[in-house]
Amino acid sequence: MSTTTVTDSADKTRRKTGPRKSATRSEELRLVIADEIVQGRLSPGTPLEELEVARRFGVSRTPVREAIRELAASGLVETRPHRSALVALPSLDRLRGMFEVMAELEAICAGLAAVNMTGAERRNLEALHETLGELVRQGDPQRYHEVNENFHSAIYHGSHNDYLTEITLATRARLSPFRRAQFRTLGRLSLSHAEHDRVVTAILRGEKTAAEAAMRGHITVVEETYERYSGAR
Repeated sequence: MSTTTVTDSADKTRRKTGPRKSATRSEELRLVIADEIVQGRLSPGTPLEELEVARRFGVSRTPVREAIRELAASGLVETRPHRSALVALPSLDRLRGMFEVMAELEAICAGLAAVNMTGAERRNLEALHETLGELVRQGDPQRYHEVNENFHSAIYHGSHNDYLTEITLATRARLSPFRRAQFRTLGRLSLSHAEHDRVVTAILRGEKTAAEAAMRGHITVVEETYERYSGAR
């Protein structure tokens, strides 16, 4: 295994994308390990022993334990009582089920945002969309992923339904490693931005049904793109 520390990995990311003030040590660790699993560098069945992982990344066991717990919630790790966790991947049926729920939750959020967003929230959504357009031109998938999360979160909060926002964010967290991976597909950034454009246009026009359909279609494409990516690696 590599002896690269999680701090080194985070520093490399920050040099390319700017500071991520909200990132914690466990979150940085989770992202690194999740990428290695999704990209196939850590095979299913590989043990993740807390002490060994802590030594590898130069951290204490506490963030390792938290990262493993979060990875287990995404189905990327199988935890076992009093034994090392194992690398795992959710079955294709399980993953498709998760994306199906995600598409419906985000569609509801987009539809409600179309009728409930305030003027300030709509302007913020437009600004995020413009930022994503610039990142497409720069060809920066990592930073695009980070701003993309803010873009989708703005729509969730724009629904003005706290419970819907809560469960949508929780479902998104479980799917985050797979959504992140699909941005590595050639041409995906520009296509994602075009899909977002349809969502933003419908929301700004107050068209509830159109916003729902555009968002549902967007998440369906995200799923299909990830499946192609994972099948090709």
